[in-house]
Amino acid sequence: MTPTLVRQHRPDTGEAFRPDRGARARDWSEIQERMLVPLYEAVHERLDVGPRTRLLGLGCGSGLALLMAASRGATVTGVDGSSPERLALARERLLPEARGGRARGEVRLVAGTPEDAADAGSPAYNLVTAFEPIGCLAGDSEGLRELLASATPRAERGAPVVLAGWGPPERCATTSVLRVATGLADGLRGTAGWRPALRDDLEEVAHRAGLKPDGSGRVACPFGYADTASALRGLLSTGLFDAAISATDQAQVDKELTEALHPYQRRDGTVWMPNVFRYLIARVP
Repeated sequence: MTPTLVRQHRPDTGEAFRPDRGARARDWSEIQERMLVPLYEAVHERLDVGPRTRLLGLGCGSGLALLMAASRGATVTGVDGSSPERLALARERLLPEARGGRARGEVRLVAGTPEDAADAGSPAYNLVTAFEPIGCLAGDSEGLRELLASATPRAERGAPVVLAGWGPPERCATTSVLRVATGLADGLRGTAGWRPALRDDLEEVAHRAGLKPDGSGRVACPFGYADTASALRGLLSTGLFDAAISATDQAQVDKELTEALHPYQRRDGTVWMPNVFRYLIARVP
């Protein structure tokens, strides 16, 4: 089963591709987001996230990383201005009436930017996270730089800022699948196509934001799915294949993705792709 579409793009008519964003957000929350749990855990453990942590999550999406931090006792604020559908799912997970006692810390969720979340009476944040991985779309770091510029003035001096990205292409099995996005979108003007992650992607963002790198790490984050249909839904929920769908159509992307996933399908039908993600810890000056 693939994500429900409001309208399927037809290249010959020029109709715009418009996914069902609610279904996409649900697929991200239920299938894809959990692939990054090892990354979240590694960062929380390394930075000793706990009751003394006042965390600002940039681009918090459906809030799984915030939930994990709150479960360790942290006070968390999540901001997201790009996906109201994902933020609605974060509210289901994190607001007091929906937490079921799992999260012990205080939680705020804000549609917008760190400026929209500013509260004159609140202490400065002592941890900022940006877990949405960069380094796979051309220009995907530009919006992050703007977010960091508005977030760091609200953080303590010396507070860690965590950036995340894809690891080396040769360490990520999903690289071969993501190349489908580039191949199908070739020739479509005005799109940000997939590109292999570069070694210094995170450091460049940190430097442009005026932050001082202070350590990094790599974490194994395998992508595992119950079957090919689940893999399709999870991968499409990332939005990395939207340009390819716009250039061709949903059926063509589904077909080529299914073929690219075939080498990673096991005898029991499950799909397993080993990947490595990287994180950078930088400091607020």
